Amino acid sequence: MLAVTGLTSGLLLTAPQPASAANLIKNAGFETAGTDGMPYCWEKSGWGDNDFTFEHTSDAHTGSRAMKVTLTRRVDGDRKALITESAQCAPTVTPGKQYDLSLWYKSTTPDTAVTLFRHDATAGWQYWTDLKTLQTAAAWTEASVRTPEVPAGTDRITWGVSVYGTGSATTDDYTMEQVPDVLPPAACTGTAEECANGRWDVLPTQNPVRSMHSVVLNNGKVLLIAGSGNSEEQFEAGTFTSAVYDPANGSYKVVPTPKDMFCAGHVQLQDGRVLVMSGNKAYPVVGGHGYEGFKDSYIFDPATETYSKTNDMNDGHWYPSATVMGNGDVLSFGGLREDSTGSVTAELFSQEEQRWQPLWKVNQTWSYWGLYPSMILMQDGRLFYSGSHVFGNNIPGTGAAIYDYDANSTTQIPGLQNKDQRDQSASVLLPPAQDQKVLTLGGGNIDSNPDAGRLTDVIDLKQPNPSYVAGPPIPQGTVDLGNGKVPQTGSQGKMYVSAVLLPDGKVLETGGALHNRADPVFESSLYDPDTGTFDPVAADPQARGYHSSSFLLPDGRVMSTGDNPGNGTWNHNVSIYTPPYLLKGTRPTITSVIDTEWNYGDTQRITVDRPIAKAELIRPAAVTHSSDPNQRFVDLPLSVDGNNVDLNVTSNPNLAPPGWYMLFGVDANGVPSVAKWVHLQGPAALSADTPSTFSVSDGTTAAPHVHTFADDLTGKVTGPGKKRTSQKVSPTVSGCDRHYGSVNVCVPTAFPAKVRATAAARCAWLKANDYGRLEVNGKDDPLRLDPNRDGVACGKGDVTKSRRLS
Repeated sequence: MLAVTGLTSGLLLTAPQPASAANLIKNAGFETAGTDGMPYCWEKSGWGDNDFTFEHTSDAHTGSRAMKVTLTRRVDGDRKALITESAQCAPTVTPGKQYDLSLWYKSTTPDTAVTLFRHDATAGWQYWTDLKTLQTAAAWTEASVRTPEVPAGTDRITWGVSVYGTGSATTDDYTMEQVPDVLPPAACTGTAEECANGRWDVLPTQNPVRSMHSVVLNNGKVLLIAGSGNSEEQFEAGTFTSAVYDPANGSYKVVPTPKDMFCAGHVQLQDGRVLVMSGNKAYPVVGGHGYEGFKDSYIFDPATETYSKTNDMNDGHWYPSATVMGNGDVLSFGGLREDSTGSVTAELFSQEEQRWQPLWKVNQTWSYWGLYPSMILMQDGRLFYSGSHVFGNNIPGTGAAIYDYDANSTTQIPGLQNKDQRDQSASVLLPPAQDQKVLTLGGGNIDSNPDAGRLTDVIDLKQPNPSYVAGPPIPQGTVDLGNGKVPQTGSQGKMYVSAVLLPDGKVLETGGALHNRADPVFESSLYDPDTGTFDPVAADPQARGYHSSSFLLPDGRVMSTGDNPGNGTWNHNVSIYTPPYLLKGTRPTITSVIDTEWNYGDTQRITVDRPIAKAELIRPAAVTHSSDPNQRFVDLPLSVDGNNVDLNVTSNPNLAPPGWYMLFGVDANGVPSVAKWVHLQGPAALSADTPSTFSVSDGTTAAPHVHTFADDLTGKVTGPGKKRTSQKVSPTVSGCDRHYGSVNVCVPTAFPAKVRATAAARCAWLKANDYGRLEVNGKDDPLRLDPNRDGVACGKGDVTKSRRLS
C-alpha cells in the first residue's frame, strides 16, 4: 500500500475552520525549515522500487524556498512531499464540504498527480483519491482543483504532488480554502411522496420484442436484443428480433437480427459500436443435450442500426461474460459450448486488430467460470470476480477471486456470505470508481430453490488483503406468491436483482423474485455508498424477475423492461423511474462542452448555467441477467472559474476504459444535468507486456498513476491447470425440467420448500403460477406429476392422491 510516514498520536478532532479562512495550510510556501531536510509541517512519503531525492530548494515561485521531488530510476511506485499527518499540521475539514486546492509547480515529467489522504476518526489515515494530472511545465504554472465532498467520519486531510515517473516536480505556494455554500435548499416539484421516494410510470407503448439484453448506445437510444426471446417456436421459425428504442420520442424500431442472440454477451467497443458474442445454437432436447452456444460474433453499428459479422470465437459461449480492458480489448469467460458442456476457453477481442484472437494468443487457465460470471476491471488491470453469476452453485473455493491475466493466476478472496446462494445476484463497482469498492446484493439458487436472500456484501479493493464484509440487508417489500401481494417476512429477499448507478452517486436496486422464475418481489431502494445504508423508495408496479433489466438513461431516469416467468409468458410493459433528484427543482445545464474527444490525463472545459458540486462520467449500460460488470461511475475533479468548469480526467484507463460516456454535472442538492456524450480515447497499440502510455495535449507521453492496492493477498493461488476441452455441465443447468410443456416453459427441477412433495401440492403451485396445460414429453415423469400416465401432467386424475413423492 501507499507507505506514508509521520503518523502521530496527536490526531485529535478539533473545530473546523470557517469558510472565511484565507488558507488552511501551514507553511504553504516552505519558508520555515523543519527536520530531516524537510520544511516544517511537510513530510517525505511514497512507496515502491525507485531512486529518489527530496530537496528543500531555493528555486522558488515566491519567497526563498520550494520543494523539489526527483525520481532518477523507477520500477514502480511514487514519491511525494505531503503535509505532515498530524493534528498540528494537517488541515481540519468538515464532512460534506468541498475545498479548493491550488499550487504552483514546474515539472520535467508528465507522470505527476495531486494526491489526497484523509484521516478517519475511527480508521486513521488512509489514501483518499488522485485529483489531477499535472502536465510538464518549464516555467512556474498554477494548478487548481476542487475536492469531492469530504466523506463522513473525516476530520483532516493531507495532500501533495505524487511523482511516479522519472523526472522532477518542484512545487510552491499551496493554498486550501473551503468552498462556500451557494445553493438554496431544494424546492419539491412533485407530491411529498414523490419527492421522498420518486415515481414509476408505465409507458403506454409496449416493448415490441421479448428483449433480455439492453445496451445504451452513444446516441442516447437503447438496443434491446431478444433473438428468439426464449421461445422455441420463434427459434424453429428463424424469427430473431432486436429493437432500437428512442427515449426522445418513445418510439421503437424493430431491426433485422441475423442469429439467435438469446443469452449472448455484449459490450460497447471504443468507437461506440456494440460487440455481441455467441448466443443460442440449440434449445435443450429431453434425454439429450442442454442449451448450446455458437461461436459466431457480431457488431451492431448505432449509426446504421445494422449487424455485421466478425470472425468466430474459439469456442461456443452461451451466457458469456464480457469485460472491456483499459486498452480497449475485451476479455470473455464462461458459458456453454456447442455441445452444451461448460466452456473453459478464455477469449480476447483485440481493439487494435478488431477481431477475436486465436487460441494460442490468449492466456488460458482452463478454468470454468460458470455462466455470466461478473468480472470487474480493477485499477491495476486485474479482474475481480465478484461471486455474482447465473444458475446454481458458485465456483469452487470462496466464491470470489482476483484474476491476473498477465500472470495467468487466480487468487481466492474470502468473506462472501452464502456463496452458493448468489445466483442472479447483482454486483456493481460503487461510485466513484476511484474508491475501488464493490457491492454484491441478493441472489438465490435455482438448483435447491430456497427463498432468495437479503444478503449484501461490500469489498474494498484498496486494502492490501481485501475481504468481503457484510453489508446491510436489502429492505423488504411485498411478494406475490400467487394470491396477490403480501409483505415479505423473515429472511426473504430476492434474486434477479437489477442495480443501477445514478448520477448523484447512489445505487438504485430494483426488481427481483423470491424463487426460480416465480413469486415476483416488488421493492426498490437507494444504496448510499457514503453511509452504507439503504433507503426504500417507490417500487416498480410491474413484475421484474427472470430476463428483466434496468438501466440509466441519459436524462437521469431509469428504464426497466422484461419479465419471463416459468410459465413461458413475457411482460412487454416498460416502466420508467423518476428518482427523487429530478423532483427537487430546476436542473443544472451543461451549456457547452468545448471538446467531446477526451484523452487520459487531460483537463477538459465545460460551461454550466449555475454552480455544480461534482461531475462524472457514467459508462452506458450493457446489461442482461442482473449482470453488467462494465457499469462504472468515474469522478471528474473540478477546477471552477465562475460558469467555466475544468474537468480533470483520470490518467488511468483501467478506471475508465476507452469508449463513449455520459457526462453529468450535479449540483449541491444532488440534482443532475441531462448528460452530454463524450468520447474517451484509449491508449494506442497496447499489449499485455507494453507499458500503458498515452499522449497528452502538450505532446508528452504520460503513464497512468496505478496504486498497489490488493498487493498482499493471502488467499489460495492457482495457476493454469491442465489443458482440457470442457467442463461437464448438467442438461438441467437452467433449473428447468424439460419433461413438461414446451421448451420455453420452465417447470422447476426443485420446487420452493413451502411446496409439499406431493403431486397435489406441486400441481397446485403450478396452477397458481399460471402454467396451464403441461403435456409430458416422452415416457419419463421425473417429478411424478402424471401419476395416471395419460400424458398430461397435473390433470384431474393426477391430483386425487396426495401421497408423498420420492
